[in-house]
Amino acid sequence: MVDRADRAEALAEPQAREAKVAAPPGWTVRDAAELYQIDAWGAGYFGWNAAGHVVVRPDTTAATEIDLLEVVEGLRRRSYSTPVLIRFSGILEHRLKRVHDAFTRAIADHDYQGRFLAVYPIKVNQQRTVVEEIYRFGRPWDFGLEVGSKPELLAVMALVGDELERPVICNGFKDEGYLEAVVLAKKLGRKVIPVIESFDELHLILKLAAKHGVRPTLGVRVKLASQGSGRWGGSAGDKSKFGLSVSEVVEMFDLLAREGLEDCLQLVHCHPGSQVQDIRFLVDALNELANVYVELVRMGAGLRYIDVGGGLAVDYLGSQTNVESSMNYSLDEYAADVVHRVGSVCDQAKVAHPTIITESGRAIVAFHSVLVFDVVGSAGSSVVREVEPRDAPPAGERLPQPILDLYDALESVSEARALECFHDAEKARDEAVQLFSLGYMSLRLRGLADRLFRAVCTRVRDAVAGRDPIPEELEELDRILNDTYFCNLSVFQSLPDVWAIEQVFPIVPIHRLEERPTRKAVLADITCDSDGEIARFVDRQEGADTLSVHELRPDEPYYLAAFLVGAYQETLGDLHNLFGDTHVAHIRLDERNDWWIEEVLRGDSARTVLGYMGYDVARLLARLTQDCERAVRDGRMSLEESQSLLRFYEAELSGYTYLEPD
Repeated sequence: MVDRADRAEALAEPQAREAKVAAPPGWTVRDAAELYQIDAWGAGYFGWNAAGHVVVRPDTTAATEIDLLEVVEGLRRRSYSTPVLIRFSGILEHRLKRVHDAFTRAIADHDYQGRFLAVYPIKVNQQRTVVEEIYRFGRPWDFGLEVGSKPELLAVMALVGDELERPVICNGFKDEGYLEAVVLAKKLGRKVIPVIESFDELHLILKLAAKHGVRPTLGVRVKLASQGSGRWGGSAGDKSKFGLSVSEVVEMFDLLAREGLEDCLQLVHCHPGSQVQDIRFLVDALNELANVYVELVRMGAGLRYIDVGGGLAVDYLGSQTNVESSMNYSLDEYAADVVHRVGSVCDQAKVAHPTIITESGRAIVAFHSVLVFDVVGSAGSSVVREVEPRDAPPAGERLPQPILDLYDALESVSEARALECFHDAEKARDEAVQLFSLGYMSLRLRGLADRLFRAVCTRVRDAVAGRDPIPEELEELDRILNDTYFCNLSVFQSLPDVWAIEQVFPIVPIHRLEERPTRKAVLADITCDSDGEIARFVDRQEGADTLSVHELRPDEPYYLAAFLVGAYQETLGDLHNLFGDTHVAHIRLDERNDWWIEEVLRGDSARTVLGYMGYDVARLLARLTQDCERAVRDGRMSLEESQSLLRFYEAELSGYTYLEPD
């Protein structure tokens, strides 16, 4: 529990630091919030306070506000250094309520006579604590779970109870073991609905149901003609990976009818895709699926549910546009379209309204996790030493023409001549590189050319800073002049979608927002892979190439956070360079709306990740001990030195895989 004295201590150190820095005229915390677009992508869950810190509001109200820096400092004093993944359980609960409320309003507005149920697809975030909390929070509305494999079903079988209105939807390819688990779960009293993807699955489930004396509840996934949209648009449509074509659905129904099991077909399902950015594609798919539903009802199927799948997007950019990483609709619009389309088709066919099921995972869990990491150093061209005066060439060398041209460009920069000087500097820099490559320029002069070129770019950028719009050719100045901020994280472990699909996550400094950021940077992780960097950001423009950051201060931590990372990132992460899982902290509010640490899962140690890769750590230690004894025998090391080395080795085996403060 974090009491009030602890909270005061948590704030004392950062506030003392910030008191030394007066906010520059014309810059406020609100300016920072606008720069980083916190209101746009934060959906009310994230904001800022007067101290210049990012805050978290689990139910979107100021009464539940949590200072994120305070949490990080509190964890640090408990020996949990960054990087750390912080989960806010209250956001999970609120997201489920938001989904329920949106559909409740839509059902009332459209006089819909059926129910609404949400099922959470656990593949989106399979962590036990997350799945358990979602299942618990969803109890008032009979929300269920979705699984896509036998291991996921085995986990869920033991997690859920015999609450007959809370469905477990089973998707994915199913072998005999998977389907037997479905049948046995049904015997346990679980409401398990396998979604048939092929005729092999249908024959197997019927065989196993007969073997165990179970009358199965079946669903079928339909391959729709309607195409998806966005990055995963190809996963929908009639060429999609899963499901039966319309003709195969009819054949399946006929087979069930011959067996007297047509009433067992109770659910139709479609997959419109993931992160569907354009609402029009969802509407087309809904209309087609609803017509399949009513035709099967007319044929005599015992249908009760229409499962519209996932696809509900998250607006990572906050732009509300039809682009990847965004969406051109709201949750309320999505719910209204689903209810209206299904209801309209059923009314036209005079078929009773079914229970609507959605499988939205990303929209439920993305907001609740925040990855906080520290910056461990920087490199780049924002900090360059002054160029030598024109009349003092290095080591008495004669200045070649490209160097003289660069000096001329530097001295001529003005707002009116900014573009001209930039072009002159580019040409002179290219000529200097060519001279050096041919052996006609010294290394010192080549370095001077680089510094002069960056100096010209800096002056040009400053000269046009107030111009709107900036000439298109000068937009690359931020890229030329940016720093690289080295961050204590592994992109491959904690933000794999950044590397794999160029996903944009909002990244913001969690403190110093009352100060104007004076640097532009890309972020590099601490892996040895050149792909381990983040070079797309949410800024005033969509998908900016650099992040506005503050200058680093000696012996003072600088914390950044990646937001909306709760979906897929933990499941997809890998052990590149053997950087393992980060610490994970679960933060809740008490009855006074004070935050407390419910649980901390310590991140992987070096010993753990070596074990993942098949290394026998005891054998490694034994080999090193033998080498130490040989070194002592041969006089290359004293006994005390050998023992110190072994203590160091054992301590590091038990330590965090990430950089830790001294």
